[in-house]
Amino acid sequence: MDILSVNPGHDGAIAHLSEGRLVSSVEAEKDSNYRYTPIGSQDLLAAFGRLDRVPDVVCTGGWWPREARPTGPPVHVGYRGIDSDTITVERRRLLGHTVPFFSSSHERSHLLCGFGMSPFPQGSSCYVLVWEGAIGAFYEIDQDVRITRIADVMNQPGNRYASIYGLADPTFPKNAPFSRFSDAGKLMALASFSHRSAATSEEEELMNFLLRSEDLRLDMYDELESSVYHNVGVDDVEFRNFAGIYSDRIFDVFYEFAKANLREGVPLVIAGGCGLNCDWNTRWRDTGYFSDVFVPPVANDSGSAIGTAIDAQLYFTGDAKIEWDVYSGMAFVADSAFVSERYDIRAATCADVAAMLNSGLVLGWVSGRYEIGPRALGNRSILAAPFDDATRVRLNHIKQREQFRPIAPVCLEEDAARWFGCDRASPYMLYTYRARTEALAAVTHVNGTARIQTVTSSTNTALHDLLVAFKQLTGYGVLCNTSLNFNGKGFINNLTDLDNYTWDHGLDGFVVDGRAYLCRDSERRSIFQTERG
Repeated sequence: MDILSVNPGHDGAIAHLSEGRLVSSVEAEKDSNYRYTPIGSQDLLAAFGRLDRVPDVVCTGGWWPREARPTGPPVHVGYRGIDSDTITVERRRLLGHTVPFFSSSHERSHLLCGFGMSPFPQGSSCYVLVWEGAIGAFYEIDQDVRITRIADVMNQPGNRYASIYGLADPTFPKNAPFSRFSDAGKLMALASFSHRSAATSEEEELMNFLLRSEDLRLDMYDELESSVYHNVGVDDVEFRNFAGIYSDRIFDVFYEFAKANLREGVPLVIAGGCGLNCDWNTRWRDTGYFSDVFVPPVANDSGSAIGTAIDAQLYFTGDAKIEWDVYSGMAFVADSAFVSERYDIRAATCADVAAMLNSGLVLGWVSGRYEIGPRALGNRSILAAPFDDATRVRLNHIKQREQFRPIAPVCLEEDAARWFGCDRASPYMLYTYRARTEALAAVTHVNGTARIQTVTSSTNTALHDLLVAFKQLTGYGVLCNTSLNFNGKGFINNLTDLDNYTWDHGLDGFVVDGRAYLCRDSERRSIFQTERG
């Protein structure tokens, strides 16, 4: 069965399943489009252009009720809803064929994405935690893939979490909506600076206001002008302490509910945008309350199209599991126009690139198809040596973002326990571990942790070979790995953008599928240039 599925809204994506396998998931923000953007007409035309035949099913995910029309049925069902009666199937004409058009709720898209991509077998039960901007609830999926909502624990957990960044940030207009999408990730970084676990009486009052009200209202900040953290600035030491306390409090609300209401020893799937909070994921696993914890690399809405496709597959075939690869995005467009005179261009082995990185160069790295989800996992990355904190400073300058933001390490899986205490595969950069050496300053956050990605020859051959070569030179199979993107946009996926980014942002060059493009006026010349030039 061929299924084409569209998440038309926020974090828009188009997923293609064929015979239970994820063929592709193309995200609207990728190829240097703005983050969180919806699907556009060009995305749809491109998706149909990649098909070899008319799909057996076309899906649209559920979104907000604003899409309902005054007369006739809406194209999409609603945001919430877990029962089968929230699913709609209409038969429509498409390219001369009559095709079922399937739609189910946004809530179900998170549930089925997490469950369908998880290693937990169909036929056994598991719990699912969906926590995102709007939903914060626990569910059980039984052996017959029946979904029961156990309870709505806290509505809008993601929005509540991000809200305090806007409170402290004097550049955030207090008459705007309660948060920016990007604030959650920034607060996650700031929370790691916290050195205090006990809240003051004023902080307790603030948390009660933020967590106990039914909804976060758009006029929320009007009632917080007297708060000590109102426009105090995100560099304020006590605000950073509060960020950690507030983050822990939100987690504790859900954990205390889990201990009181869920059976111990059952596996847990985590879905929704809060599943990108590595500190929270690590805490869920470290509780030991669940037999296993799985978080998909597309925990946020970038996985909703996949989830709706899995839901359709379940509806028509009874099968809720798929085969998938995180590198299921689009291929890099290398035939774009670019200013070739800027570069020395030649073939480069992994040993050559390792030597460049060891000499201090910072390089864009492009390999194969881009990774699905928001994390750079070694196919659209900026790479650098991991040893000096000055490299972290330079990388944040290149990326034009705040200096409190950490840089993640990518590490050979076989070395992860030695350097980071990571004794298991962590291929999607979704958990934090504590660094065991001071030698890796560029990839160690202020609290001693690192958001690690582990690599093997089977998960990413090209990146694995580069890490092996770097280890042969330095003794460390570790590199800095951060996303190759313009600030506020998705991954770069064409040569023109990569050329412009390199020159405007200060990269020393880039490597595309084994071919190096080194800036001719770089202040530093790599060993590769010296030996081969």
